[in-house]
Amino acid sequence: MKSIEMSGKTVEDAIEAALKELGVKGDSVDVEILDRGSKGILGLIGAKPARVKVTLKKDYAAIAKSFLRDVLDKMGVKCEIHIKDEDDVLKINLVGQRLGVLIGHRGETLDALQFLVGLVINKDNTEAEHKKVILDAENYRKKREEILIGLAKKLAYKVQKTNKCVKLEPMNPYERRIIHSALQDHPYVTTYSEGEEPFRKVVIDLKR
Repeated sequence: MKSIEMSGKTVEDAIEAALKELGVKGDSVDVEILDRGSKGILGLIGAKPARVKVTLKKDYAAIAKSFLRDVLDKMGVKCEIHIKDEDDVLKINLVGQRLGVLIGHRGETLDALQFLVGLVINKDNTEAEHKKVILDAENYRKKREEILIGLAKKLAYKVQKTNKCVKLEPMNPYERRIIHSALQDHPYVTTYSEGEEPFRKVVIDLKR
């Protein structure tokens, strides 16, 4: 990420000069004050300028959009890319027609694309700077979540009635979390996961 050091009579002057040099606004940079400076005697003798280091923030949305556009063009898929950068999460929604090829079987292609976008935007980031990515297409994830919540409640009722545990089909971590969350406050059943990836599955059982 591009950084410059700039001096000025005050910290504010130094920051303003740096922003002008970079051609950006204050909300797109991080500022490190290197020296607050001093006015000296009578504002002349021994005066020392303030110094700051101004660093351009990474534009996660632009990086993600550029990467996805390149991938989608190579796949021959035409769609709009809507991105919201909210705190530590980059939310991306692909809007268009017949996007099934991007979703894949049970969202596997979508998950793979989401993983790749995460790698691209977090390149050179420290663990503390990691930005989470949520990639969706045609509101697939929301629809899938509603289906899984309904399934979880239905199977919980079955377990309660038959007094027998139920093992669901293998799911990815995201979908397993939905099942666990849907039943975490259930008065009669509990959930846990078993098996190894990619065959790890959720088990719904009676509370003992």
